[in-house]
Amino acid sequence: MLIYASDDSFLHRTPAGHAERVERLVAVERGLAGIRAERRVSPMGAVEDILRCHPASYHAAIKAASPQVGLVQLEPDTFMSPGSYAAALRAVGGACAAVDAVLEGPHATAFVVARPPGHHAEREAPMGFCIFGTVAIAAKHALDVHGLSRVAVLDFDVHHGNGTQALLWDEARVRFVSSQQMPLWPGTGARSEQGAHGQITNLPLDPGSDGTAMWAAWSPVLADLKAWRPQLVLVSAGFDAHVDDPLAGLAWVESDYARLTSAICDLATECCGGRVVSVLEGGYDLDALEASVAAHAQVLERGQGWPTKL
Repeated sequence: MLIYASDDSFLHRTPAGHAERVERLVAVERGLAGIRAERRVSPMGAVEDILRCHPASYHAAIKAASPQVGLVQLEPDTFMSPGSYAAALRAVGGACAAVDAVLEGPHATAFVVARPPGHHAEREAPMGFCIFGTVAIAAKHALDVHGLSRVAVLDFDVHHGNGTQALLWDEARVRFVSSQQMPLWPGTGARSEQGAHGQITNLPLDPGSDGTAMWAAWSPVLADLKAWRPQLVLVSAGFDAHVDDPLAGLAWVESDYARLTSAICDLATECCGGRVVSVLEGGYDLDALEASVAAHAQVLERGQGWPTKL
């Protein structure tokens, strides 16, 4: 297993009381403390990778908005500090480097520790703490640079990955699956949202849904993905479906993340040599984040191991 991270992620600052705060990284690192993995520094993301999902004008606008001092508010939830642009580039670079690494071997799994998150960023607009669509960019990198033709993007953050969905809406080579609480911000993620090629699957979950409901939603979709045989699995790993998270109302616990992660690894083991790249998204209760990341990473470290049959 590989862990990609960068100290630049600590330089992305938000206002006091903001949920997406630097202390999240401290909690994540505590969760990773017992994981046996090779650690690598996330490189700066290449502009050409960003342009696979965002127009040049958007990248230029984000770069120009980066403040010299203080904070800039890009939209109601998303801020930039002097270190935010570099942090966002490291997120993109870490995700793409992790894709390169697992496709080239010998490591099959990777976890990318990154801030800001990415799955709400639209093609030409930041949104919901997110600046660049990190996982969508990594998927396009896998397709265009490595010549893959089937990439699965799986998102279990409690908030719908509206940005990833929008950025991959016309991409027939990607199957995007997202579970999310509904109703909940941002209000997207209905089952009827299926993409230009029917390649998007949304799994809305009622408030209060626990691990049993999670498994009932995800199990048949993962079984279906086995028949599609992805060549790489990317994960938007948000941990805010945890019962203790303050921003939502699902009732998952650490063992639920372990079970879902193991099923994802089993899918990858059967279809693509176990190749899984997981990228941090949400999770805002620090203790729950630490414990959930630990459960997720322990399974990624093993590659598989939960006794499930898809």
